[in-house]
Amino acid sequence: MARQVLDGGSGRDAGEAAAGIRARLRVAYPDFALDVELDLPGRGVTALFGHSGSGKTTLLRCVAGLEPAARGLLTVNGECWQDSARGLFVPTHRRALGYVFQEASLFPHLSVRRNLEFGLKRIPPAARRVSMAQAGALLGIDHLLERMPEHLSGGERQRVGMARALLTSPRLLLMDEPLAALDARRKQEILPYLERLHDELDIPVLYVSHAVEEVVRLADHVVMLGEGRVMAAGELRATLARLDLPTAFSEDAGVVVEGRVGAHDEHYHLTRLDFAGGEVFVARQTAPLGKALRFRIHARDVSLADHRVEGTSIVNLLPVTVAEIVGADTPAHVLVRLDAGGTPLLARITRRSCEQLGVSRGRRMWAQIKSVALLG
Repeated sequence: MARQVLDGGSGRDAGEAAAGIRARLRVAYPDFALDVELDLPGRGVTALFGHSGSGKTTLLRCVAGLEPAARGLLTVNGECWQDSARGLFVPTHRRALGYVFQEASLFPHLSVRRNLEFGLKRIPPAARRVSMAQAGALLGIDHLLERMPEHLSGGERQRVGMARALLTSPRLLLMDEPLAALDARRKQEILPYLERLHDELDIPVLYVSHAVEEVVRLADHVVMLGEGRVMAAGELRATLARLDLPTAFSEDAGVVVEGRVGAHDEHYHLTRLDFAGGEVFVARQTAPLGKALRFRIHARDVSLADHRVEGTSIVNLLPVTVAEIVGADTPAHVLVRLDAGGTPLLARITRRSCEQLGVSRGRRMWAQIKSVALLG
């Protein structure tokens, strides 16, 4: 069937009205092939995660319509952007998407304001969903509007690039390793703004990264890619707790937990975070009671006991049930997946301790958590 390029609209089809992102995409080159089937949420942040060369950026380019060799099906919240079986293809400039690259690529001869206006003018006034004032406030760039790009830091340039992408009023925001070109300090500067976009805008985001710290802080959903194939896809917390994925064997192996501020201990300068599996204490936070906070517990910071241990400096103790045990990356250790009232945890312990404690599937034990890392 001849390829039908649609220049006049989005390719909306009543039969494709379901919300979410549905991608059945294949592209083959002499040295690399991408072959993925995905059904992703139509809201929140989905991280495309994997090592360099795993296919993350190629997949993002397919979604954007920038890979001419790609074949398959792509629908975004009810709009069909590609259906090779019907010869349908919506070109990039007709797809309601914003694209943020590793480099902001601002027009050097235009001020920040005029760079933003370039994005805004692409959209008819009646179709604009994000205003200049809203984008400026979300990304903290109001004070930069009259500056030229040469007078911006790397983090400031990226924030302006993100604002310009938002001003196209996208139905989908694509972000290709937007922090990769920044040093550690600039990354920490820009992450809170990315969290604000997540919290305050109802625009689904596909976020490419190979950095675990970005994924665990920002994502709701994760797709793990390897050699152009989907290794795993699912809700972030459940996927990170799986023991059949390479992430379980990395130095950063651990889980992400969503908690809420339950109390502040002014005397000891601690804050209690409540979640489905119990409670943990962290250093005093300024967040109000009831505020949702995301935190991470590394497998290396969890030890196990067959009873609740008293007289210890470890204050975070949780009753758990052993769900799974597998060998670790060294013969001296094992990885244990635990269930804390419906919240998964991981523990990395020695094989000797596992045998001496009689750790076995279904056994009730106590998890001793040495450290809790707040995210954001």
